[in-house]
Amino acid sequence: MSNLTQELAQDPIFASLPSAELEKLARLALSRSFKKKEWIVHRGDIWPYFLWVESGKIVGLKESGEGRSLIATTILPQENFWGLAFFQEDMPMPVALVAEENTKIRLWSRQQFLPYILENGKMSWEFSRQMVFRMQEASEIVESLAFHPVPGRLAKLLLERYSGSGDSPVARDLTLDQMAAHIGSTREMVCRALYKFADDGAININRTEFIISDESQLGEIAHRD
Repeated sequence: MSNLTQELAQDPIFASLPSAELEKLARLALSRSFKKKEWIVHRGDIWPYFLWVESGKIVGLKESGEGRSLIATTILPQENFWGLAFFQEDMPMPVALVAEENTKIRLWSRQQFLPYILENGKMSWEFSRQMVFRMQEASEIVESLAFHPVPGRLAKLLLERYSGSGDSPVARDLTLDQMAAHIGSTREMVCRALYKFADDGAININRTEFIISDESQLGEIAHRD
């Protein structure tokens, strides 16, 4: 059994397939590698594929006509994603897919993958569960944008990425634009909120790093309506 087959067998979508069928499906997969910040597919493209991330990280990026960006989803190793045209012909991609770091993926076309779904009820069920998960993820993003102010969304992002760092400085590995894309805001609003956090004593910040001085204060901001 190949390494890819062994890894796929750990994924609930593939796990129910007999070994021979899983090996066959693994051999059909196209291998593609992307460098950090390289675009995998653009919003609006007709993309009838199912992808599985072997290594790296992919973000689903939604952009407005005014140039604002929102990271709608993040796809990690051993996770999967699909284009709308995988299910409905001629439906365009609602987001662009961009490699957030050097990334390797496996790809199957609709024609290659669909027979396995139609012939395997357990596989179809797990695929449906994945779609429900993505819908729930999208719902939570919409709820956050609709009901939580920018400072709360930014505080939550900082805690998710840097909680537990203690008194150790944390490198500013996200630009203002990247932070804004994560929380659906603008770089100006993010900058204003960061320096408000600093003025209130929640963080200490300079051009290259910051320290979370008061996690409990950030937590209160993150959960404030």
